Amino acid sequence: MNKVIRINEKDNVVVALCSIKAGERVNVGEIIVTAKEDIMQGHKMALKDIPEGEHVIKYGFPIGHVTVSAAAGTWLHTHNMRTNLSGEIEYSYHPNVKPLTPVEPETFMGYRRRDGRAAIRNEIWIVPTVGCVNDVAKKMAEDNQNLVTGSVEGLYTFAHPYGCSQTGEDHVQTRKLLAALTRHPNAAAVLVLGLGCENLTHEQFLEELGEYDADRVKFLICQEVDDEFEEARKLLKQCAEYAGQFTREEISVSELVIGMKCGGSDGLSGITANPVVGRFNDMMCARGASTVLTEVPEMFGAEEMLLNRCIDEAVFDKAVRMINGFKHYFISHHEVVYDNPSPGNRQGGITTLEDKSCGCVQKGGMAPIMDVIGYGEPVVTKGLNLLYGPGNDLVSSTAMTAAGAHLILFTTGRGTPFGAPAPTVKIATNTELAVRKQGWIDFDAGVVADGESIEDAAKRLLQLVIETAGGRQTESEQNGFRGIAIFKDGVTL
Repeated sequence: MNKVIRINEKDNVVVALCSIKAGERVNVGEIIVTAKEDIMQGHKMALKDIPEGEHVIKYGFPIGHVTVSAAAGTWLHTHNMRTNLSGEIEYSYHPNVKPLTPVEPETFMGYRRRDGRAAIRNEIWIVPTVGCVNDVAKKMAEDNQNLVTGSVEGLYTFAHPYGCSQTGEDHVQTRKLLAALTRHPNAAAVLVLGLGCENLTHEQFLEELGEYDADRVKFLICQEVDDEFEEARKLLKQCAEYAGQFTREEISVSELVIGMKCGGSDGLSGITANPVVGRFNDMMCARGASTVLTEVPEMFGAEEMLLNRCIDEAVFDKAVRMINGFKHYFISHHEVVYDNPSPGNRQGGITTLEDKSCGCVQKGGMAPIMDVIGYGEPVVTKGLNLLYGPGNDLVSSTAMTAAGAHLILFTTGRGTPFGAPAPTVKIATNTELAVRKQGWIDFDAGVVADGESIEDAAKRLLQLVIETAGGRQTESEQNGFRGIAIFKDGVTL
């Protein structure tokens, strides 16, 4: 087993695949480097002497610069490195689009909705329009679990604190997000639960939702009935009767929409799990499916890896507006655009935002970028889509679900139990995590560090996705871990 990896031939650093002791010698091709200090797994070591102020190159791109001269074998991290990032940037389009060779798609056993869409779960969702009814919705879900029979696979609700006391764009985003969840194909039937005096009125919600199937979507306003639980029971029975009509049938993988994100990343994220997801992404796009990549702040510093893959200049312009728009969002709140890696990220070996971003965007593989969509908007284009959203795990996972993702691939080096409304497949970047937290992790990509090829790991992941789409529960589903979070920017009244 190799103890270090040089990701790109241009790199002047290597990454430790396992802990290295001070004085230990490692071979990198024809280069032999002696570690000047202990190097933890996932952390960087200088491959050659790097003068003060010079770029640190990883993934073939600058991820910052050294603040003091670093001799070969030196540990490079927050104590001797800094970011190169500042504010908004002018970008120019230099197309580097490489079309994928089409592949005949496999099939999975899914559900066909009345409107023709595919689904991978057959659930009933209670969607609160305002936080005031969160506990009412929870009790309704708990009291009516006996309706989960036959092909009905679950009855769930998703608490949130909004729907009232919001202004401007925040109010719009809440309305869009909740309506998008109501439209999600994994929800065979939905009960939209309101209070009656909230800012997000029933009329507003109907306008946002647009045309809907009255057999599928039911509404209950608590203040307008004597006993909301009795009324909910009647409506949920109707939902269960409707949902029970659906049974699994063979559907092409090309109809899937897959979200991709990372959380609790470490120094191996960009070496094992994220490249495996990237290769999987290309496999799915070649099969005619749709994929979604978000976490815009974790594109900062890695834009060159993405922007020139936009299918045309119109999509490029949308991507630039998305990235610079998010930078403006930071700056307008008097925040720097580069303050992103969390304490856990840094402990795992990630030093700068560029370091994190270059690893993060590996999940997008090499497929052309076909479209850029806004928060709360649906995926309508086959292939790789970029989605406006933050890096926050809960908010970005919810945004991808609202965009129509049937399933989310979530890579992690530190581990996290969170599950989105859509089945959330947790992918470990290192085998130690996969073994230690088996109740969280669905797939071990850490074996790539031990020698399994990214191609073979991606094939295993594809098979797991097909099985999960066909009904295999994720660990978060088995644990009952499901939640949402809504993007907020402005004033709370």
